[in-house]
Amino acid sequence: MKLIKVAAAVLNQTPFDWDGNQARIVEAIRRARADEVTVLCLPEMAITGYGCEDAFFAPGLQETAFAVLEAIAAETAGMVVSVGLPLYFEKALYNAGALLVDGKIAGFVGKRFLAGDGIHYEPRWFKEWPAGERDVIERGDHRYPLGDILFDIDNVRIGFEICEDAWVANRPGADLALRGVDIILNPSASHFAFGKFAVRQRFVVEGSRAFGVAYLYANLLGNEAGRVIYDGGALIASGGELLARGRRFGFGDVELVTAVIDVEGNRREQARRGSHRPRHDAEAGVVELPFTWPARKPAAPPALVKSWEDGDHVKEEEFARSVALGLWDYMRKSRSCGYVVSISGGADSAACAVLIAMAYELAVAEHGLPGAIARLGQGARLADVADVGELTRRLLTCAYQSTEHSGPVTLRAAEEVTRALGATWHKLDVDALVKGYVAVVEGALGRRLTWERDDVTLQNIQARARSPGIWMIANIHGALLVTTSNRSEAAVGYATMDGDTSGGLAPLAGIDKTFLRHWLRWVEATGPAGLRPVPALSFVNAQQPTAELRPASAAGGEAQTDEKDLMPYDVLEAVEDAAIRDKRMPLEVLQEVQPRFPQHGARQLAVWVERFFRMWCRNQWKRERFAPSFHVDDKNLDPRSWCRFPILSGGYERELAELRAYAATLPPEAGG
Repeated sequence: MKLIKVAAAVLNQTPFDWDGNQARIVEAIRRARADEVTVLCLPEMAITGYGCEDAFFAPGLQETAFAVLEAIAAETAGMVVSVGLPLYFEKALYNAGALLVDGKIAGFVGKRFLAGDGIHYEPRWFKEWPAGERDVIERGDHRYPLGDILFDIDNVRIGFEICEDAWVANRPGADLALRGVDIILNPSASHFAFGKFAVRQRFVVEGSRAFGVAYLYANLLGNEAGRVIYDGGALIASGGELLARGRRFGFGDVELVTAVIDVEGNRREQARRGSHRPRHDAEAGVVELPFTWPARKPAAPPALVKSWEDGDHVKEEEFARSVALGLWDYMRKSRSCGYVVSISGGADSAACAVLIAMAYELAVAEHGLPGAIARLGQGARLADVADVGELTRRLLTCAYQSTEHSGPVTLRAAEEVTRALGATWHKLDVDALVKGYVAVVEGALGRRLTWERDDVTLQNIQARARSPGIWMIANIHGALLVTTSNRSEAAVGYATMDGDTSGGLAPLAGIDKTFLRHWLRWVEATGPAGLRPVPALSFVNAQQPTAELRPASAAGGEAQTDEKDLMPYDVLEAVEDAAIRDKRMPLEVLQEVQPRFPQHGARQLAVWVERFFRMWCRNQWKRERFAPSFHVDDKNLDPRSWCRFPILSGGYERELAELRAYAATLPPEAGG
């Protein structure tokens, strides 16, 4: 029986934070050694940070990364450690995993399959390493093997699948299994998206079973570079059994999961399989290294710890924890002094305020109050803070900005939520500013502005008049101003540029309005595990979403609501999914959504589908200007990280004419 204690780590890294990144890597190695771990897997690009973008091309970055690698290698005496970095070789840059063995660099494996879809642009910077190719890289007096290799370390064979390598059908692990690999290391930088962790866990467990190996999966953690949130969640599986699962969305810098694997047990299981056909040229590409594996006695494996991930509200929990962690890291890494929200009394701004408050509560719960303040680097300014309530009051400011069209319902909702969270509250009356702008323009034009003729203009000036004051408050506090737009509004441009879109960060721009309203009702009644619910959200949840920018007299006596201006949000999101995610044309979209919404009638749905496409095309320029948003699922509309679309286009005119012609053939009773 050959037993080896292994570990996989998650690290909260930052691009170009050389000293910090190195310190966290070394801390992981030291913790692993203290826990008698022999094999440690660290994340992809852990040395530089994964999000360096075009700076990967800088020779200085590449050289510094290698120098840091050499320093880290010196920390690995008596251990086997993998760590990721960019590696320049023969006029090409590779995403590489380095294996460090007993204080020395043993060699490098190049990533075979690059992530080039969605938020990933790896082919812009890196080249795929071809299967079966091997070479030697020379650095000074040293020669290191590089390429499609595995390492034989005192008769224990270790190979790599690097992140995307494990997501493809012809994953490298299958070939490694034929070459007799015992342990597969997967250093990853796998971003968070709803439901994605379950997929990761499946390929880790199934890979360990199908390949007859122990499989170590490491990941990044936190808001590394601005838009992308990493959830951590290290995994260790062996022979088809999940041995260890790390927690997700932690607020720490370094986390390890450990397990003891039985190498000979996996080998015997492979030998019993009739389907296993080992390759007899398996010695090609094997790097042999001396090493002394420490003796280890058998012990019962620890049970997997149950958590909120095993409950009934995983998506709600994931949304709360991912965005809260993203907000916390964004604030501390940007060295900002808190957040400011222009709180309207509606769902979006209330959700932003709640998520910010959650970030502070979760940070204090993990680090304690002194530790959380220390991580912000603002010890002197916050030295007199006595509890998390006072921390929230200092670091979250909410301001309600009223005009003559603002009502008492939204005012009360905004104030009740702010008070419940313990944030600082301001009420600002900007109506005089609005009237002043209107008077100036009326004087220039020589006519009155009216709702019949100037509806959009009169709505937009109210939103824009709110921007300067809230920016002033943010500047005074050295804080970040968040913009509160959600993805459903972004899709159709239902937002005022330089008004309600003002801000440096858009934490909700990746989430749809329907889920957001559902989430707020959940937080009102229950909330995330370990945090208190927010009953004051009842004042928000009882309302219909409204911009409160138009008087009822301008709409036939009816109060303005978002869904009257646009369409029902559930319809809007179904149209968006079909049109943007699934790339269907207008008539196809109608035919897709018609069976789902029979209560509205096909002719009415056709009107809404046309409205969506027209507003989508007209407002791409707005999406180009939105503040950075967090990626939470594969429906993101951010053109800088997910969904690209031309600013100028033909606007689907031919396709919309086809839609109208089809709708005209529908009998009146079918149109509703």
